[in-house]
Amino acid sequence: MTIYQNNDKETLIPFGSCLTGKEIEIFQKNSNIVTYNKRENIFRQNTRTSHIMFVKSGYVKIYKEGRNNKFIILKIAIPGEYLGLMSIFGSDMHQYSASAIDSVEVCFIDLQTFLGFVKENGDFAMKIINILSIYGIYIFDRLMSQSHKQLPGRIADVILYFAETIYKSQTFEFPFTRRELAELAGTTKESFIRTLAEFKNDKIIQLNGSEVTINSIKIIKTLSNLG
Repeated sequence: MTIYQNNDKETLIPFGSCLTGKEIEIFQKNSNIVTYNKRENIFRQNTRTSHIMFVKSGYVKIYKEGRNNKFIILKIAIPGEYLGLMSIFGSDMHQYSASAIDSVEVCFIDLQTFLGFVKENGDFAMKIINILSIYGIYIFDRLMSQSHKQLPGRIADVILYFAETIYKSQTFEFPFTRRELAELAGTTKESFIRTLAEFKNDKIIQLNGSEVTINSIKIIKTLSNLG
Protein backbone atom coordinates (compact mmCIF):
# COMPACT_ATOMS: atom_id res chain seq x y z
CA MET A 1 0.00 0.00 0.00
CA THR A 2 1.34 3.41 -1.00
CA ILE A 3 -0.09 6.75 0.13
CA TYR A 4 0.52 10.12 -1.49
CA GLN A 5 -1.02 13.57 -1.37
CA ASN A 6 -3.68 14.26 -3.95
CA ASN A 7 -2.24 17.22 -5.85
CA ASP A 8 -3.60 15.99 -9.17
CA LYS A 9 -5.84 18.78 -10.48
CA GLU A 10 -7.12 16.38 -13.13
CA THR A 11 -8.54 13.90 -10.62
CA LEU A 12 -12.05 13.13 -11.85
CA ILE A 13 -14.32 13.40 -8.85
CA PRO A 14 -17.49 11.35 -9.32
CA PHE A 15 -20.25 13.93 -9.91
CA GLY A 16 -17.59 16.62 -9.70
CA SER A 17 -19.42 18.63 -12.37
CA CYS A 18 -21.94 19.47 -9.64
CA LEU A 19 -19.24 20.99 -7.39
CA THR A 20 -18.14 24.61 -7.44
CA GLY A 21 -14.53 25.62 -8.05
CA LYS A 22 -14.15 26.36 -4.32
CA GLU A 23 -15.54 22.94 -3.38
CA ILE A 24 -13.13 21.21 -5.77
CA GLU A 25 -10.27 23.14 -4.17
CA ILE A 26 -11.43 21.98 -0.73
CA PHE A 27 -11.62 18.44 -2.06
CA GLN A 28 -8.01 18.59 -3.29
CA LYS A 29 -6.79 19.79 0.11
CA ASN A 30 -8.63 17.09 2.05
CA SER A 31 -7.95 13.95 0.04
CA ASN A 32 -5.16 11.44 -0.54
CA ILE A 33 -4.54 8.75 -3.13
CA VAL A 34 -3.76 5.27 -1.82
CA THR A 35 -2.39 2.53 -4.08
CA TYR A 36 -3.24 -1.08 -3.21
CA ASN A 37 -1.73 -4.26 -4.56
CA LYS A 38 -3.75 -7.19 -5.88
CA ARG A 39 -5.96 -8.76 -3.15
CA GLU A 40 -4.91 -6.21 -0.53
CA ASN A 41 -7.67 -5.13 1.89
CA ILE A 42 -8.96 -1.57 1.51
CA PHE A 43 -11.28 -1.70 4.51
CA ARG A 44 -12.87 -4.42 6.61
CA GLN A 45 -16.39 -5.00 7.75
CA ASN A 46 -17.17 -3.73 11.28
CA THR A 47 -14.35 -1.17 11.27
CA ARG A 48 -15.16 2.49 11.85
CA THR A 49 -15.83 4.75 8.88
CA SER A 50 -13.53 7.77 8.77
CA HIS A 51 -13.40 8.60 5.05
CA ILE A 52 -15.45 8.31 1.92
CA MET A 53 -13.55 6.77 -0.99
CA PHE A 54 -13.79 6.40 -4.72
CA VAL A 55 -11.99 4.13 -7.16
CA LYS A 56 -9.56 6.11 -9.30
CA SER A 57 -8.26 3.11 -11.25
CA GLY A 58 -8.59 -0.67 -11.09
CA TYR A 59 -11.38 -2.88 -9.77
CA VAL A 60 -12.53 -3.49 -6.18
CA LYS A 61 -14.35 -6.48 -4.73
CA ILE A 62 -17.18 -5.59 -2.32
CA TYR A 63 -18.19 -8.48 -0.09
CA LYS A 64 -20.09 -9.33 3.08
CA GLU A 65 -18.40 -11.52 5.68
CA GLY A 66 -20.45 -14.09 7.56
CA ARG A 67 -19.73 -16.78 10.13
CA ASN A 68 -17.37 -19.71 9.58
CA ASN A 69 -15.36 -17.87 6.91
CA LYS A 70 -18.39 -17.60 4.64
CA PHE A 71 -18.52 -14.68 2.20
CA ILE A 72 -21.03 -13.19 -0.20
CA ILE A 73 -19.60 -11.07 -3.00
CA LEU A 74 -22.02 -8.18 -3.43
CA LYS A 75 -20.55 -6.37 -6.42
CA ILE A 76 -17.46 -5.04 -8.15
CA ALA A 77 -16.67 -1.34 -7.88
CA ILE A 78 -15.26 0.15 -11.06
CA PRO A 79 -13.29 3.38 -11.68
CA GLY A 80 -15.33 6.46 -10.79
CA GLU A 81 -17.44 4.62 -8.22
CA TYR A 82 -17.72 5.64 -4.57
CA LEU A 83 -16.92 3.15 -1.80
CA GLY A 84 -18.59 3.22 1.59
CA LEU A 85 -21.68 5.28 0.78
CA MET A 86 -24.11 2.76 2.23
CA SER A 87 -22.11 2.65 5.45
CA ILE A 88 -21.62 6.37 6.14
CA PHE A 89 -25.32 7.23 5.83
CA GLY A 90 -26.60 4.23 7.77
CA SER A 91 -23.95 3.53 10.40
CA ASP A 92 -20.59 4.66 11.71
CA MET A 93 -19.21 1.19 10.95
CA HIS A 94 -18.48 -0.39 7.57
CA GLN A 95 -21.21 -2.92 6.78
CA TYR A 96 -19.07 -4.84 4.29
CA SER A 97 -15.45 -5.28 3.24
CA ALA A 98 -13.51 -4.15 0.17
CA SER A 99 -10.33 -5.52 -1.37
CA ALA A 100 -8.31 -4.85 -4.52
CA ILE A 101 -8.94 -7.24 -7.40
CA ASP A 102 -5.89 -5.95 -9.25
CA SER A 103 -3.60 -2.95 -8.68
CA VAL A 104 -5.98 -0.23 -7.52
CA GLU A 105 -5.81 3.49 -6.81
CA VAL A 106 -8.35 4.73 -4.28
CA CYS A 107 -8.96 8.36 -3.41
CA PHE A 108 -9.72 8.92 0.29
CA ILE A 109 -11.74 12.04 1.12
CA ASP A 110 -12.16 13.41 4.64
CA LEU A 111 -15.65 12.34 5.74
CA GLN A 112 -16.72 15.68 7.16
CA THR A 113 -15.58 17.42 3.99
CA PHE A 114 -17.68 15.07 1.88
CA LEU A 115 -20.72 15.42 4.14
CA GLY A 116 -20.32 19.18 3.88
CA PHE A 117 -20.66 18.92 0.09
CA VAL A 118 -23.83 16.83 0.52
CA LYS A 119 -25.37 19.31 3.01
CA GLU A 120 -24.53 22.47 1.10
CA ASN A 121 -24.83 21.40 -2.55
CA GLY A 122 -28.28 20.13 -3.53
CA ASP A 123 -27.28 18.98 -7.03
CA PHE A 124 -24.42 16.93 -5.64
CA ALA A 125 -26.68 15.49 -2.91
CA MET A 126 -29.25 14.41 -5.52
CA LYS A 127 -26.54 12.53 -7.44
CA ILE A 128 -25.53 10.71 -4.26
CA ILE A 129 -29.16 9.81 -3.48
CA ASN A 130 -29.58 8.54 -7.05
CA ILE A 131 -26.52 6.28 -6.89
CA LEU A 132 -27.57 4.94 -3.47
CA SER A 133 -30.94 4.04 -4.99
CA ILE A 134 -29.22 2.26 -7.88
CA TYR A 135 -27.10 0.28 -5.39
CA GLY A 136 -30.23 -0.70 -3.46
CA ILE A 137 -32.09 -1.83 -6.58
CA TYR A 138 -29.07 -3.89 -7.63
CA ILE A 139 -28.98 -5.67 -4.24
CA PHE A 140 -32.73 -6.38 -4.48
CA ASP A 141 -32.21 -7.88 -7.94
CA ARG A 142 -29.35 -10.03 -6.63
CA LEU A 143 -31.54 -11.34 -3.81
CA MET A 144 -34.32 -12.22 -6.25
CA SER A 145 -31.87 -13.93 -8.58
CA GLN A 146 -30.31 -16.09 -5.88
CA SER A 147 -33.66 -16.91 -4.25
CA HIS A 148 -35.76 -17.72 -7.30
CA LYS A 149 -33.53 -18.53 -10.27
CA GLN A 150 -32.23 -21.97 -11.18
CA LEU A 151 -28.48 -22.43 -11.46
CA PRO A 152 -28.17 -21.78 -15.25
CA GLY A 153 -29.99 -18.46 -14.79
CA ARG A 154 -27.66 -17.41 -11.96
CA ILE A 155 -24.54 -18.33 -13.95
CA ALA A 156 -25.94 -16.41 -16.93
CA ASP A 157 -26.43 -13.41 -14.62
CA VAL A 158 -22.76 -13.57 -13.58
CA ILE A 159 -21.59 -13.72 -17.20
CA LEU A 160 -23.84 -10.80 -18.16
CA TYR A 161 -22.64 -8.80 -15.17
CA PHE A 162 -19.01 -9.01 -16.30
CA ALA A 163 -19.82 -8.57 -20.00
CA GLU A 164 -22.25 -5.64 -19.75
CA THR A 165 -21.55 -3.86 -16.46
CA ILE A 166 -17.86 -4.39 -15.71
CA TYR A 167 -15.94 -4.90 -18.96
CA LYS A 168 -18.55 -3.89 -21.58
CA SER A 169 -17.26 -6.59 -23.90
CA GLN A 170 -18.35 -10.09 -24.89
CA THR A 171 -14.77 -11.27 -24.41
CA PHE A 172 -13.25 -10.83 -20.97
CA GLU A 173 -11.29 -12.57 -18.23
CA PHE A 174 -12.89 -13.61 -14.98
CA PRO A 175 -11.02 -11.64 -12.28
CA PHE A 176 -11.97 -14.14 -9.58
CA THR A 177 -11.16 -17.70 -8.63
CA ARG A 178 -13.83 -20.30 -9.32
CA ARG A 179 -14.67 -20.26 -5.60
CA GLU A 180 -15.22 -16.49 -5.67
CA LEU A 181 -17.33 -16.77 -8.81
CA ALA A 182 -19.45 -19.37 -7.05
CA GLU A 183 -19.90 -16.92 -4.14
CA LEU A 184 -21.04 -14.26 -6.60
CA ALA A 185 -23.57 -16.68 -8.10
CA GLY A 186 -24.71 -18.00 -4.73
CA THR A 187 -23.75 -21.61 -5.36
CA THR A 188 -20.96 -24.10 -4.70
CA LYS A 189 -17.65 -24.13 -6.56
CA GLU A 190 -18.42 -27.57 -8.01
CA SER A 191 -21.85 -26.53 -9.29
CA PHE A 192 -20.45 -23.37 -10.85
CA ILE A 193 -17.69 -25.27 -12.67
CA ARG A 194 -20.14 -27.92 -13.91
CA THR A 195 -22.64 -25.38 -15.24
CA LEU A 196 -19.92 -23.31 -16.89
CA ALA A 197 -18.66 -26.48 -18.61
CA GLU A 198 -22.20 -27.18 -19.84
CA PHE A 199 -22.36 -23.68 -21.35
CA LYS A 200 -19.06 -24.39 -23.08
CA ASN A 201 -20.15 -27.82 -24.36
CA ASP A 202 -23.38 -26.30 -25.69
CA LYS A 203 -21.23 -23.69 -27.49
CA ILE A 204 -22.97 -20.84 -25.72
CA ILE A 205 -19.56 -19.59 -24.61
CA GLN A 206 -15.91 -20.27 -25.34
CA LEU A 207 -13.75 -20.85 -22.29
CA ASN A 208 -9.97 -20.79 -22.18
CA GLY A 209 -8.79 -20.76 -18.58
CA SER A 210 -10.22 -17.54 -17.15
CA GLU A 211 -10.97 -16.00 -20.55
CA VAL A 212 -14.59 -16.09 -21.66
CA THR A 213 -16.04 -15.29 -25.07
CA ILE A 214 -19.82 -15.20 -25.38
CA ASN A 215 -20.88 -16.90 -28.61
CA SER A 216 -24.59 -16.16 -28.15
CA ILE A 217 -25.51 -13.19 -26.00
CA LYS A 218 -29.14 -13.91 -26.94
CA ILE A 219 -29.06 -17.34 -25.29
CA ILE A 220 -27.30 -15.96 -22.20
CA LYS A 221 -29.97 -13.28 -21.85
CA THR A 222 -32.74 -15.85 -22.38
CA LEU A 223 -31.30 -18.06 -19.63
CA SER A 224 -31.09 -15.03 -17.35
CA ASN A 225 -34.67 -13.96 -18.07
CA LEU A 226 -36.15 -17.45 -17.72
CA GLY A 227 -34.19 -18.09 -14.55
